[in-house]
Amino acid sequence: MDDGQLLRYSRHILLPEIGVEGQEAFLGARVLIVGAGGLGSPAAIYLAVAGVGTLVLADDDEVDLTNLQRQIIHANDAVGRLKVESARDSLLRLNPGTRIETVARRLEGRPLDEQVAAADVVLDCTDNFTTRHAINRACVRFRKPLVSGAAIRFDGQVAVFDLRRADAACYHCLFPEGEDVEEVRCAVMGVFAPLVGIVGTTQAAEALKLIAGCGTPLDGRLLLLDGLEMEWRRVGFGRDPACPVCSSPA
Repeated sequence: MDDGQLLRYSRHILLPEIGVEGQEAFLGARVLIVGAGGLGSPAAIYLAVAGVGTLVLADDDEVDLTNLQRQIIHANDAVGRLKVESARDSLLRLNPGTRIETVARRLEGRPLDEQVAAADVVLDCTDNFTTRHAINRACVRFRKPLVSGAAIRFDGQVAVFDLRRADAACYHCLFPEGEDVEEVRCAVMGVFAPLVGIVGTTQAAEALKLIAGCGTPLDGRLLLLDGLEMEWRRVGFGRDPACPVCSSPA
């Protein structure tokens, strides 16, 4: 780190759990964020200002006026622009030292595999089960830690799947694909604006802890937030020995 970085990140360096080594780990890290909306906005902002070296933002959507109620990375003049481009410009204003790469399409298939394989940590900030399970399968294949978040109405959840560990559970273990689960989205059900900030910043915190190797990650624990009562619940979970995704030799 140069003198400017030592000063900029001094409040991290003062933390014995992070220190110079942890901050250097942030600066050398590559984080993939899939989704540049309600969850991806605060997650990307805090990862950028914390000094993560490279952020990859993947989203195929454009900024809509209805997004501005909660997607804090986008300003009013961004309406109609690609979300990844709007987010890139906002992040570079906050920290020009962070490298921002953009993927303006839905990540799937080989491109998804390539991005996951290159990342140190993956954040799932999407809003549909098909994409969530595709991201999970890629993280299992390449043994990358996955930080998953979700928010709808007044309810939020966060979990970590540290797939670097051979005995780690995956997203499919907790939420099996193909089950009769109602898929709800903000466009239909609504979402309390600060809720996505709480969940997204929690995802950023978990990603930084994984990179620096500090604290205890949420691996094997699902945090559930009731935003109306402002109460957190914690639910433990383990690997499903019959999981077709992470228990298969393939």
